Amino acid sequence: MKKTFAFIFFTLAAIVLGAFLAYICDGVKYVGWLAWGKTMGLNDFSIDLYVISFSISLTVRFTISQLITIPTALIVYAKTCSGLT
Repeated sequence: MKKTFAFIFFTLAAIVLGAFLAYICDGVKYVGWLAWGKTMGLNDFSIDLYVISFSISLTVRFTISQLITIPTALIVYAKTCSGLT
């Protein structure tokens, strides 16, 4: 159970850290490439049933910095959490 929580923590921390790095590096001369990324997802899916209508939008943006921080976090997880049960 502790390993699962540690894995989720390291993965989410890497995603947030990668997004933060991309935000900071955006527009900086030599490290601006870390902010380059693609957005994938479903934009504005609408359903109208006459009585009720709703729309759903789900987008995910992946950046180069996240592609670096996620494997790094998984390596750190493997090295530090090997003794957990």
